[in-house]
Amino acid sequence: MPSEKACKHCKLIVQKGDKCPLCGSTELTTSWKGYVIIFNPEVSEIAKKMGINAPGKYALRIGK
Repeated sequence: MPSEKACKHCKLIVQKGDKCPLCGSTELTTSWKGYVIIFNPEVSEIAKKMGINAPGKYALRIGK
């Protein structure tokens, strides 16, 4: 969805607003590719490798 933005700091996909609800950053971009949905970061190997500590939808790659 083109209106979705990704946080440049934590990679969370932000659907509304201009501020990341997870880390509070205002550095959002529409230049991102792929996503992963994390339900339980405590047991997810992908979440551990990506450094994700909270459930949500995250971008796999952030553009410039």
